[in-house]
Amino acid sequence: MNLNFMFVLNCALLGVGLSMDAFSVSMVNGLNEPHMSARRGCAVAGVYAFFQALMPMAGWVCVRTIVEVFCSFRKIVPWIALILLLGIGGKMVFEGLRGGREDCAALRLTPAVLFLQGIATSIDALSVGFTIANYDCAAALAASLIISAVTFAVCAAGLLIGKRIGTALSGRATILGGAILIGIGLELFADSVL
Repeated sequence: MNLNFMFVLNCALLGVGLSMDAFSVSMVNGLNEPHMSARRGCAVAGVYAFFQALMPMAGWVCVRTIVEVFCSFRKIVPWIALILLLGIGGKMVFEGLRGGREDCAALRLTPAVLFLQGIATSIDALSVGFTIANYDCAAALAASLIISAVTFAVCAAGLLIGKRIGTALSGRATILGGAILIGIGLELFADSVL
């Protein structure tokens, strides 16, 4: 395996492209939780980075072993992302409209919500397995790790930006965050289906 400059650059650029959904969701999480500690922020960014590494490798394995099953599953991927993001975003908008700032604490990022966000924002990375199918296992793993590292950095930046904006927006942050998640879900679905 030869990790030349162009390989690393291509993987890093792919990571930037793939991490934009996770960046947006990270901003939403920062909006919703403006006093998030640095340790918690690293854990949140780490979850997104983990899924961005896992999904391309899962796609690579599927292409190399069970292509027929993955091709039939690929048709429902946009629906899964849409349902997850509409559900999470809709709940945030509803809770934001129903209550004031005091209800925002109830919408803190739980492990279950973070897990669903991680899947929803990285599910499009499954298709990267098709683009790296000709790589050997070590090169595919290296590509996935580079994508993961870029995602971590991008999501950490998204959390910081969201925290700064969230402090300024106060109680409206939950509604804005939910609307952004709904928009991401619709955009992912439209890009995949239309």
